[in-house]
Amino acid sequence: MNLSNFLAVLRARWVPAVLTFALVLGAAVGYTLLAPKMYTASATLVIDIKPDPVASMLYGGAASPALMNTQVEVLRSDRVALRVVRNLKLTEVAEIRKLWDKVNRGEGTIEDWLVEFLLKNLDVQVARAGSNVVNVAYKGTEPQFAATLANAFVQAYLETAVELRVDPAREYSGFFATQVDEARVALESAQQRLSKFQQQQGIIATDERFDVEMSRLNMLSQQLVTMQAQSSESSSRQAQAAAYGDNLSEVINNPLVASLKGDLARAEAKLKELDSRYGANHPQVVEARTTVGDLRNRLAAETRTVTGSVSVSARIDRAREGQVRASLEEQRQKVLRMKEVRDQGAVLVRDVENAQRSYDLLLNRFNQSNLESQNRQSNAAMLARATPPAAPSSPKVAANLLIGLFFGLALGCGVALALEQFDKRVRVPADAVAALGLPVIGIMPTPAIGRRMRLQLAQAQDRMISGRRLPAPGKGSQ
Repeated sequence: MNLSNFLAVLRARWVPAVLTFALVLGAAVGYTLLAPKMYTASATLVIDIKPDPVASMLYGGAASPALMNTQVEVLRSDRVALRVVRNLKLTEVAEIRKLWDKVNRGEGTIEDWLVEFLLKNLDVQVARAGSNVVNVAYKGTEPQFAATLANAFVQAYLETAVELRVDPAREYSGFFATQVDEARVALESAQQRLSKFQQQQGIIATDERFDVEMSRLNMLSQQLVTMQAQSSESSSRQAQAAAYGDNLSEVINNPLVASLKGDLARAEAKLKELDSRYGANHPQVVEARTTVGDLRNRLAAETRTVTGSVSVSARIDRAREGQVRASLEEQRQKVLRMKEVRDQGAVLVRDVENAQRSYDLLLNRFNQSNLESQNRQSNAAMLARATPPAAPSSPKVAANLLIGLFFGLALGCGVALALEQFDKRVRVPADAVAALGLPVIGIMPTPAIGRRMRLQLAQAQDRMISGRRLPAPGKGSQ
């Protein structure tokens, strides 16, 4: 269907098309006039969200869309709406309770019904992509009510945001408080075990005392080495004294022995002289011989005395060596016991240190969580409060009329075309050619046709007869 056919159909079916257009336009005008006026109040909210380094690289320092969408969903949540209901005490308004009784007939709870009702008229949108500003709009039949609800939703969101951060911190604070108490008990128990162990072992300063005992052990070790050398020397001298007593340095260097040896030498010389002079039986020779025997006995006795002192010294040295060895062994056992005690004490000290470290960490975490649970500051703030709008946001007169005009024209044309499909008629010469498959010989003008229309019909007839190939009967035009 070309434009001429379409216009011919509209001229023929203008009555239903106009009626349809009038009905659609009237419906749009009626809806515009009868629809309740709705007022939209909008409040703006700025959210300070510090993004992580990766997000700052991706979004240029602004909050990521995921974070902002999360805050938008929180604003639209039932929890925020329920806080609005409770903050404004809407359940105590008599008109609202009557409406709830009328709509729900007492079924369910009024708070749930109000939450669902309020969320239907709430619109939350981010101001623009990458922005931290959120627009909170509420639509209502009264300007003041819409502004009050918009501001109430913002305030409820701020309180909820604080709760969402404070409640987990409060739970953590309670958990860490319990852990701190348990860590304190464990620390006190470890300290008590350490104190009891030190009291039982008589430990005042374990490391210092251990160092003193180690020094004493080293000193005894040195003394034992010295005594072993001295005892070995004494034993050697004792053996020498038993075999060659006269050759000992003590015997040789002894003044009494030396004096006796001198007297003995003189007496022997005198005895030899007297024996050669008077003979062996002379009284002087007998006396001299007796004197020599006495001197020899005295020299032998003194030599035995000197060599006996060497044996006594050797025995004394061996006895002292045994004493030092026993003291060294006792000191070694004492040091070993102290080392064992020190190791046990070190374990207890490490238990105390570990318990103290755990207690300090838990206490710091408890203090941090406790401070966070007391922080009532929010990372969001109201940028602009909603004010009662001066003009209604809906219905929109111009938009409704334009929509009515557009749909009226479209529906009117559609009705005309639909009627034409059910009742087809010849409107132009081309319709006759298409319907009958015969050429058009002439066009009979109506008596009321104008002169200008006659000229146009004549020109169209000339073009159809002379300038166009006529189709054969029973076939379409080519």
